[in-house]
Amino acid sequence: MSSDAAQAAAAQDTAPLPIVRVPAPSMKADIATVFGLAVTLALIIFAILSSQSDANFVNLPSVLIVVFGTMTATCTAYTVDEIMKSGSVIASAFFRPVREPSRFARSLMDIASIARKRGLLALSSYENEMRKEPFLAKALGMVVDGYSVEDVDRMLQLEIDSFVERQKRAASVLRRAAEIAPAMGLIGTLVGLVQMLADLENPDTIGPAMAVALLTTFYGAIMGTIILAPLSVKLEKYMNDETQIMNMVLKASRSIANQENPRGLEMLLNGELAPSDQIRYFT
Repeated sequence: MSSDAAQAAAAQDTAPLPIVRVPAPSMKADIATVFGLAVTLALIIFAILSSQSDANFVNLPSVLIVVFGTMTATCTAYTVDEIMKSGSVIASAFFRPVREPSRFARSLMDIASIARKRGLLALSSYENEMRKEPFLAKALGMVVDGYSVEDVDRMLQLEIDSFVERQKRAASVLRRAAEIAPAMGLIGTLVGLVQMLADLENPDTIGPAMAVALLTTFYGAIMGTIILAPLSVKLEKYMNDETQIMNMVLKASRSIANQENPRGLEMLLNGELAPSDQIRYFT
């Protein structure tokens, strides 16, 4: 190496490290979920109140059969531990961390470029910044600590698989409950019909009794179709969004550990992004 090249390399080593900003996820209410549920239920309530017999749509036994019947039947299909763990996950359908995938990808490219030019140990200077994303901090922490690429890959993939399994389990609980709710409504209707047929001597009671019997089907359809089924879909959407970020971290940590050219990482990250979110880091 010539003296000029050596001096340039030394100057690069002593130059201040560039600033890297890791965008922190912000916890926000999912407006679409809240808006969809609120407006749909409001439309149904408006239709009920517009009728001249809105009180006929309220029946406590029907509510108990559908709501508690759905809960207990769902508990029969899963363990108590699975139900409890799913409860905290289900909350993410309403409140979840929001990120901009393209900004996050650019941050990963900044980190990869620094590691390529200044070495892996330079990443330790960004420890506080990386803590904004615990999964990223864990991944690059293992890389800096000298874990093999295979070990980093294996441990990160295990964490991704564990996250996906939790999300799928919670979504399956909601899907199962969405299937049970209309069935419980039908069961309640059959109970009401049996009670109605047992009192056929009084024709004046047949109409009101039939209306009450059908209410459980009405409640079951609302609970299963309007509430539970859409929430299960929203959980799967959240799972896909989080998995996208985690896979980007996995690919970036693998590339950084192998000291690969960041241009290759750019193509890998763009493979995870939608066309509208893809980055052009070197152009």
